[in-house]
Amino acid sequence: MAMDSPPSQPVLLALSLVPVLLLLLVLYLARRRHTGGKDRKYPPVAGTVFHQLFNFGRLMEYMTELCRRHRTFRMLTPTCSYVFTVEPANVEYILKTNFTNYGKGALHELGEDLLGDGIFNVDGAKWRHQRKVASHEFSTRVLRDYSSGVFRDTAAELAGIVAAGGRLDMQDLLMRSTLDSIFKVGFGINLGVLSGSSKEGAAFARAFDDASEQVLRRFLDPFWKAKKLLNLSSEAAMKRSLRTINGFVYAVIDRKIEQMGRNQQEFAKKEDILSRFLLERERDPGCFDNKYLRDIILNFVVAGRDTTAGTLSWFLYVLCTNEAVQDRIAQEVRAATGAGDRDVVGAQELVARLTEDAISKMHYLHAALTETLRLYPAVPIDVKCCFSDDTLPDGYAVKKGDMVHYQPYPMGRMEFLWGADAEEFRPERWLDDDGVFVPESPFKFTAFQAGPRVCLGKEFAYAQMKIFAAVLLYLFRFEMWDANATVGYRAMLTLKIDRPLYYK
Repeated sequence: MAMDSPPSQPVLLALSLVPVLLLLLVLYLARRRHTGGKDRKYPPVAGTVFHQLFNFGRLMEYMTELCRRHRTFRMLTPTCSYVFTVEPANVEYILKTNFTNYGKGALHELGEDLLGDGIFNVDGAKWRHQRKVASHEFSTRVLRDYSSGVFRDTAAELAGIVAAGGRLDMQDLLMRSTLDSIFKVGFGINLGVLSGSSKEGAAFARAFDDASEQVLRRFLDPFWKAKKLLNLSSEAAMKRSLRTINGFVYAVIDRKIEQMGRNQQEFAKKEDILSRFLLERERDPGCFDNKYLRDIILNFVVAGRDTTAGTLSWFLYVLCTNEAVQDRIAQEVRAATGAGDRDVVGAQELVARLTEDAISKMHYLHAALTETLRLYPAVPIDVKCCFSDDTLPDGYAVKKGDMVHYQPYPMGRMEFLWGADAEEFRPERWLDDDGVFVPESPFKFTAFQAGPRVCLGKEFAYAQMKIFAAVLLYLFRFEMWDANATVGYRAMLTLKIDRPLYYK
């Protein structure tokens, strides 16, 4: 049938019977799994994937409630178990001790049309190649200095927009700021999304958010492949988003290749990551194609735009209900930069004072951002595919093909990990008696992953967030436009506030 025409009545009738048949299959699998494997102890069953789908709008709260009952449990699907855990020993085992047994596997297909063969969606040789190149680039002083300059310039531009006043949607401004930053650092491109000069960039950002939400929904929707085949509903929207995304990204790649062709000697001095990959391809023309470059770009967008902007958005939100924290950060910025009263120094002079040394002195700001990540982690749930039958440190067995999830969002709310005040925003929990930041185990505080896949951009993310936060909180005091406003989140691959967040 034509892709644009509505499905026929027989097709609709067949589709209406699918949920019933699948539910019966799930119940059969539940009974079978309860009685099988007498010598192995499997995690308790807390529900099915349909329960997660029904709770999609409050998925994180739902999973947190289940974690308070069971530190490790499973949700049944028609094909495998989804195993969830908040036990740090299990997290360390999955991410480090038995790293080779847990990877993307079948998960690759769920995000393939968006993330492709980028670093977050592959195992094996492709992962090692990207990790090696990116690790080298992130370790260079040149990239650190270059990125810091980009972050300072963007923060000053953002401050100029905020200074104009009015009803400000800070999440939108932060998303635009970090998108500009990551394209400049990662790909050497001035997008102009923050200034509003790039309609194409804004359309790309919207399409990327929509596609990210659909990838997460696929984890819980047994019918997504059928919808994709028939071009129905959310999968039809996914195709439209991908057309926008791909058109934009391939134009970026073509522009860089054109620059390279005009002056290769000058191009070799480029400091952005995409240029480094292009130079590597020049040395070995068969190592990867433009599709691979496209995948690399989109994975860096996930890493450098969504995570930092989302965290800063939650950070400003919690600071509006914690005025003492907001004031203390502003005082720390003044002390670290020697900037004095907020009326004395403007944005341009302030960013010039935000040296690496000054930023390193901002322990309380670092703690406040980390506390934000504890409660509102950029990636709220992460998942690995189990490649062979295994037993976790807590004694629960997992089967080959099971999807094993560790859960940063629920983990940040577990009293057995953080104490009775686990749900309270308290930056002081990260500081010693001298006010110096003290990190936690990455297997307890999992916002940046751990083990071989630990986030390469962790220090870059902190630098960007601290520069943006220091500029905004030195120059301005934030209050919610509506003092009684509360927010939720949009269920995506990353944790994004679900609506405009207005400040004055």
